[in-house]
Amino acid sequence: MNSRDGILAIDAGSSSTRAAIVTADGLVSCLHRRPLRTHYARSGVVEQDAALIWQQTLAACRASLQQARQKGLRVRAIGLCNQRASAVVWDTVSGEPLAPALSWQDSRHAAELAALAPHWDQRLRPRLGRPVGSRSPYLWAAHLLRHQPRVARAWAQGRLGFGGIDTWLLWQLSGRRLLATSATNATACNAYVLDAHAYALDWLEALGFPAGLLPTLCQDADDYGRSDAAVLGAALPIRACAGDQLAAAIGQGCLEPGQALCQHGTGSFIDVLVGPRVALAPADSTAEASVVVTARRQNGVSHFALESYTASTGAALTWACQRLRWFPDAGQLLALAASVSSAGGVSFLPALAGMQSPQRQPAARAALQGLSLATGRAEVAHALVEGIAQSVTACVSASADTAGLPVSRIMSGGTLASSDLLLQLQADLSGVTTCRTHQSAHASLRGIAFLAGSHGLLWDDLPQACARTRLQAVFKPRIDFAERACRRARWQARLCAELDHVRQENAP
Repeated sequence: MNSRDGILAIDAGSSSTRAAIVTADGLVSCLHRRPLRTHYARSGVVEQDAALIWQQTLAACRASLQQARQKGLRVRAIGLCNQRASAVVWDTVSGEPLAPALSWQDSRHAAELAALAPHWDQRLRPRLGRPVGSRSPYLWAAHLLRHQPRVARAWAQGRLGFGGIDTWLLWQLSGRRLLATSATNATACNAYVLDAHAYALDWLEALGFPAGLLPTLCQDADDYGRSDAAVLGAALPIRACAGDQLAAAIGQGCLEPGQALCQHGTGSFIDVLVGPRVALAPADSTAEASVVVTARRQNGVSHFALESYTASTGAALTWACQRLRWFPDAGQLLALAASVSSAGGVSFLPALAGMQSPQRQPAARAALQGLSLATGRAEVAHALVEGIAQSVTACVSASADTAGLPVSRIMSGGTLASSDLLLQLQADLSGVTTCRTHQSAHASLRGIAFLAGSHGLLWDDLPQACARTRLQAVFKPRIDFAERACRRARWQARLCAELDHVRQENAP
């Protein structure tokens, strides 16, 4: 192992795209970030500019490679991770996107999918590990095929490309040669048969999506060809592609059953690892909070996790700072929150983009409650942070109950994991020790590099690669069972009140 060798790691997220070099000692260097914009056209419609995603990704990659050359680092391969369940359609001849990219937060087709749920939920749960849900890139594309002449024309002429952000970027990096997706990305799009590593063609047909438009299914650790030197400036083997959350799990050293990852970004995703064999939810299951996902697939073996998430946690802080202008920025919000010992009775439900746990309710909305004349900005800030911790705790609890597996430790990563207050609240409310690793904000970059280089390129296997992670801080629960139960019950009561309100609003 040569410490001067490294992997070009790419993380195309929702708010930014990043590129860095992860060296054989597990350190992230030559980091370059480019911002991305998200457009909220109307309630439920969330879009991005696919061309900008590629332009910013390419700029970040070129900058990282240039810095690596200046430092004398030898880049051996590429690993790509990305936001999951987003989608792009484009003309494979001109390279032009034919519609705004669909964001994973988009729920415009929730009502149409809900109408399919009574017939399909029982058929999909045992195969896909999840119900119909409220989002579908395939249904979105099917609508475009029917209603957008440019998309229909490109399909008729055999020049239509479709896929997630991974497919879009792999196609670009490979010099417009490769149309592929990985197991972790396909899982999130909700038409992937977990134990067969195959598409659910009957479900896609029901959605009106043509099978001929599907990207090729690959493993997360796989041979994705080489980058085009004319595009990237270097011809490098592409050896891994995975969803960002699952890459972050690897980067945090989460490989064994019972370990959990909480990755904080635009939303907060929680994955509880369950191993290579998982009992899929029975067809008549009513559990809604957790879904089964592929945690990683390599060497012909899939490892699974139970996943739940809350869609607007980091986004909630951005909303409070940028849209409402209550705080100068998220950093000062977090500092102000930590300046008081409690929220003073104020609670926050982070459902700005609907609710996922304890049940899926796209129509749910955020709530800030318990305000009084004694409430100041610090208490509101503390409530925002505690609301995130409460939602994480609800997700961890739901996944642990579904798995029948105690959670031994929560590894927290992402930008908000820098907050000691947030991680201490997670530990207190969940009753589970919460840890932060060195360079935790870059866990997804480290993880995708581990996956790309763990077949003898930089490391012999994943355990050897993950041994390079180092703990930075450990947060143990500081409150007793009674206080924990009381604080969780109060928050759950306010959550249930919002769900009751939605049901009354939607009652015939």
